Amino acid sequence: MEKRVIGIGGIFFKSEDNAALKDWYNKHLGIESESWGSVFEWRRKDNPDDVTHTAWSPFKKDSAYFEPGKKDFMVNYQVENLHELMAALKEEGVEVVGEIEESEFGKFGWILDPEGNKIELWEPPKNI
Repeated sequence: MEKRVIGIGGIFFKSEDNAALKDWYNKHLGIESESWGSVFEWRRKDNPDDVTHTAWSPFKKDSAYFEPGKKDFMVNYQVENLHELMAALKEEGVEVVGEIEESEFGKFGWILDPEGNKIELWEPPKNI
């Protein structure tokens, strides 16, 4: 099997007031945001020609996107082969949440860690 996790694909957290929080991060830390959040571009150490991204996004406090996790945050990890990894995780007894989703943004899968934290696994599209 190829490497499992190759980077952080995103950091998502719940917010009482998305607009005010994004304004604060912009003013004090220089993070400019779209309506959904921001993206940081970086290159992989093992393949410097491979440009990739990490998303940063506050979610509304009442968002159900992190369910069935009970925490106010979720980390998205980049992976090289989502279908292969999800099959291996199922075989290892890891709790899988829902089905793999595929779109122009890549392939997405979800699992829960032993403490009930929802984890998003993302295989970026090859043309990003």
